[in-house]
Amino acid sequence: MEPIKLTAIAIGLAATLTASAQQAMTLDQAIHTARHQSVEALEARQAFISTYWAYRAYKASRLPSFYLYGDIMNFDRSLTLLQNPEDGTLNYVSSNNLQNGLGIQVSQNITFTGGTFSVASDLSRIDQFGGARSLTWYSRPITVSYNQPLFSYNQFKWDKKIEPKEYEKGKRNYLESMESITINAVSAYHSLLLAKMNNDISKSNFENSANMLRIARERLQLGDVTRAEYLQLELRMLNDSIAINETAVTMREAQMQLNSLLGYDESLEIVPSISQELPDIQMDYDLVMEKSLKNSSFCLNNEISLLNAESSVAYAKASRGLSMSLNARFGLSQTGPEFPDAYRNLLDQEVVGISFSIPIFDWGQGKGKVQKAKAAQEVVRAQVQQNENDYRRQMFTAVSQFNNQRQQCMVSEKAMKIASERYELTMHRFREGNASVTDLNMAQTENDSALRQYISDISNFWIFYYRLRQYTLYDFIKDGDLEVDVNEMIR
Repeated sequence: MEPIKLTAIAIGLAATLTASAQQAMTLDQAIHTARHQSVEALEARQAFISTYWAYRAYKASRLPSFYLYGDIMNFDRSLTLLQNPEDGTLNYVSSNNLQNGLGIQVSQNITFTGGTFSVASDLSRIDQFGGARSLTWYSRPITVSYNQPLFSYNQFKWDKKIEPKEYEKGKRNYLESMESITINAVSAYHSLLLAKMNNDISKSNFENSANMLRIARERLQLGDVTRAEYLQLELRMLNDSIAINETAVTMREAQMQLNSLLGYDESLEIVPSISQELPDIQMDYDLVMEKSLKNSSFCLNNEISLLNAESSVAYAKASRGLSMSLNARFGLSQTGPEFPDAYRNLLDQEVVGISFSIPIFDWGQGKGKVQKAKAAQEVVRAQVQQNENDYRRQMFTAVSQFNNQRQQCMVSEKAMKIASERYELTMHRFREGNASVTDLNMAQTENDSALRQYISDISNFWIFYYRLRQYTLYDFIKDGDLEVDVNEMIR
């Protein structure tokens, strides 16, 4: 089959895999789109919002709580078993009454002591039916209560230490998730760019091979090209025609993957472009470590792990021994047949008591729980120390990779230009009969490899950069920490 016909078939098949609508998009635009409308970005935002409201709930628990309570229309008509206090006999008596009560209470948790302070006011009424009808009001205008656990685990104190750190960790996790989305966008964008370039290369190579084959056919008749070289060039042209369709499929897959990440349907064809200029940044290891330890979730994770382990030990110690609670209630009350009577000549009331529980012998259960919690605490401490060592090594590797990558990009860009020029010269020499088919194939392979290597190096440069941003939550180009706009997030 003629090369021109092969070209038409190959390009026609590739065109069927092309999307209808096209949109040019830079790397920055792809990153912006991924960070605002991808599914991963939505998940990250919702995770942060969940953390935000959990923290709001914790903050609310430190404020006074207001309760309205009562029993409304509590009607009781039944037989009730009562005991005679004089002779101890049991008798069923008829009960026929209606009870109503309403009250309001204000409570405040005391973080320092772990106790609860409350003030209440309530009023109740009992309507007695039957033979002796009566009405009774009972009021407690004010009742002050305090409950204080003694020698027990103070949940309020540990929440005060841990919850603010959990909220801050939620903010940092969100920022790190967004940087992870950016890295995925960079990878998908350059995958499409590489796939598109491979498709363009395969089309260009096919056209060049077809042209060279026509020249080789003429030189074959003159005896300047052997039959084996001619067949080698023809085989190369056929392989290039196959590559057009293969690279078109790969390009379409890369296009659909990027579209999925950016939240577009498959009908849009994104046209990527190569980043022409790279930022002239040289990472300093000490600065990277400083920002990473200050901004990232790594240190917070370690701190929270240590606090949780310490909290578990405190809980185990408090649960193994003496359990004691102080309860005190002071207030005023009165009762009477009329509503005003319930608020005249108020009587004071005082209730104070201590409840306790002391294990006499628990077969070592309490001691075992404490030792188990302490052992877990030691494991956490060892893991935190190991994590810190591994983290410093990880930061050193990341800094070294980035600092080397910019130089690598410069080298690969120069190699790409040299390979392209050499390929052009080799084709020119082949037309003039000064280069063999082997020379032409080698120049074409090296040119293709240099183009692919340059795209790969550019992709790695941005991946390494945004990975350092993810580790440090710091924008090295704008020279500032990454921040979360909480008000915008929850709006």
